[in-house]
Amino acid sequence: MNNDTTASEDLRDETAAEAPEVAEHDAAEGLKAELEDLRKQLLYTQAETQNVRRRMEKDAADARAYAATGFARDMLSVADNLTRALAAIPPAMREEEGTKALVTGLEMTAKELDNVFQRNGITRIDSLGAKLDPNKHQAMIELPSDQEPGTIVQEMQAGYMIKERLLRPALVGVAKAGETPGVNASA
Repeated sequence: MNNDTTASEDLRDETAAEAPEVAEHDAAEGLKAELEDLRKQLLYTQAETQNVRRRMEKDAADARAYAATGFARDMLSVADNLTRALAAIPPAMREEEGTKALVTGLEMTAKELDNVFQRNGITRIDSLGAKLDPNKHQAMIELPSDQEPGTIVQEMQAGYMIKERLLRPALVGVAKAGETPGVNASA
């Protein structure tokens, strides 16, 4: 039995010697897995922080670019009234000495207003002759025309953009499909 006892003691000694190595290996693997999880969380957090920073920068840029939108919309009615006033002045009145300076002043005011709009990224939408774009135009009526159907043939109120956004749609009349002016369908 002595030999058996010695053999089992040797086996216990070998197992006991291997146990710390196995435990250290398992602990190292556990730490590696934890380290990898923490690295992934760090990368995710960095990416999220960068996305939030970009979003905030874009929001701040949009706020700066479009801060005057409400004021600009209010100024459009002033521009419309000034344009109507200039259009209502008869040609004879434009040449009279008593009103010539007044007309010139009104024209200069309209030109300066246009310059202020341009400096602030406010542009007029060119509508006449263009195809109806529901993102920029609002069709008010259909008119008989020799133009292709859907083509803008009349502008009732100018539309404006502020940078890339619609400030006010143009109110327009579009060519009606299937009709041409001056042609009698019953003839």
